[in-house]
Amino acid sequence: MGATDTVKAVEERENRGEEETEKKKKKQRGVKANDEEEGDKDELNHHRFLASLNRLNPTNPLRIIVNNGGGGRFTTPPPPNPAQPLRSSSRAPPPIQTPPVRAPPPEEPQPPPSPSPPPLQHQSRSLFSQTPQETLASLNSSKYTNKFFLLLFILHKIAAIGFVCFLVFRGVQGLIDSNGSVKRKEQRILRFLLPQVEAASLLSIVLAFSWQMAIRLWPEFMIHFILWSTFLMSLSSGILLLCFQMPATDAVGVSLIAFSIGNGLYACWVTRRIKFCTKILVKSLEPVSKFSDLNLPTYYMLAAGFFWMSLWIFGVIGALNFYFPPVVIIGLVLSLAWTTEVMRNVVNLTVSRVIALFYLRGMQSSTRFSFQRALSRNLGSACLGSLFVPTIEALRIVARGLNLLKGEDEFMFCCANCCLKLMTFIFEHGNGWAFVQIAAYGKGFVRASQDTWKLFEDVDMVEIVDADITSSICFLTGICSGCVCVIVAAAWTHTVYKPFTATISLLAFFIGYLMTRISMALPHACVSCYYACYAENPESRFFDKTIKERQALIKHGRVVVHTPRVRRALA
Repeated sequence: MGATDTVKAVEERENRGEEETEKKKKKQRGVKANDEEEGDKDELNHHRFLASLNRLNPTNPLRIIVNNGGGGRFTTPPPPNPAQPLRSSSRAPPPIQTPPVRAPPPEEPQPPPSPSPPPLQHQSRSLFSQTPQETLASLNSSKYTNKFFLLLFILHKIAAIGFVCFLVFRGVQGLIDSNGSVKRKEQRILRFLLPQVEAASLLSIVLAFSWQMAIRLWPEFMIHFILWSTFLMSLSSGILLLCFQMPATDAVGVSLIAFSIGNGLYACWVTRRIKFCTKILVKSLEPVSKFSDLNLPTYYMLAAGFFWMSLWIFGVIGALNFYFPPVVIIGLVLSLAWTTEVMRNVVNLTVSRVIALFYLRGMQSSTRFSFQRALSRNLGSACLGSLFVPTIEALRIVARGLNLLKGEDEFMFCCANCCLKLMTFIFEHGNGWAFVQIAAYGKGFVRASQDTWKLFEDVDMVEIVDADITSSICFLTGICSGCVCVIVAAAWTHTVYKPFTATISLLAFFIGYLMTRISMALPHACVSCYYACYAENPESRFFDKTIKERQALIKHGRVVVHTPRVRRALA
């Protein structure tokens, strides 16, 4: 009996040991299963987080950081341990630390570890591989456009500043050291010419701000007002100069009266376009209220323009005491025209970038950053466009005029069509619509002109943009301000010193026109952005059916566009 009891006790102990061993194995398997489940849950949550990032707006800063590889905080795992593979959906079981037992049973052989997957960082980037990166990168292009013309303008500006300072020195030297006619002449100029010109500069700034504010507040009324007030002001200033009965003032007066007649005919001719132009102007000015500092570049450029014009006037006075004064003064006038046109296009580029990014991406871009880009990376395109766009548009107007007056003469018909065809080709490779894509995508001037015109052709908008009168309205606004400055400066000068009347009238007109054109860059840029961005994405929620309805009317012949163009057969 004792031996039997001993055997039974040993068997019970062995059975208990086997039961405890099985329980320990179950616990270890449960822990391993729990670890795998938790790992799967972590990875699932991680991929859900990355998927939520993928659904973000492409312009969201977090999305841009992840797309550009800056999402290391979210996706980069710690450096893998070579002894332990990374966790994945088919992961190897981690090594098991078995508690010390007196008689551990033989463990089952572990399966060989599966090959480790690539790091999670590459997996996270593959989730965003469907997002196009070229468009987002092009919005912040760091390339300088049209570098040759940028360098040319910088060299011109350095030479102009140096030469003007030299002329100012010559003027001061002639005023102090000279005795006789030179000194009396310069004293007379300082006394009877400088005050009127400075007053015209200040008046032009006031008029510039007044025009822009009025157009933003009452666009429908101001289009009619500008068309006919320019006619009245140019006619009045011309008649005033004729009343002075001097040869020089008579020539200037006749020119202004001739322009007023042409302006009146133009105002009658574009009457049918005014309603549509007003709708586009009102719609294009709506985003301006979302950017409170959008007018700051205009203030900066007007202040810089006033400072440069004040120094430029002293240079003109000094040129009278230099060799070949007429040639020197003409060169100074051309330099001032190019400089102020570049200032206007800097404002144009700044406003175009802010408004274009709002239309194309729904972004509220920084005006200050856009202004810095316009003064640095895109300045070369502004210099090239300022040099050629006014000339191209003027020659295109002449070609259209010849096309309208060609009549039945075969020679005139051939010349008019050749000129219009040539100017149309040049216009397609260099036009004012290019500034929108220059500002938004950092393209060169010629490529931006071609791409923008191609967009207009693709969406059948050539006739619409060709008949737009916004640029004409901005031009006539500058003419009107120039005529107001002429009336004030000419009346003042004729009272104090008659021989300077014609000279001061021309200077006052030039200054008033240029300063007003700088301020009118804002509404002009808004309209350009509306057309160009609509051509790029007509289905955007920011655009209504105004252009589509106009296209339908033109297609059915209910709207006749009178702008002469080259026939498709000739193109």
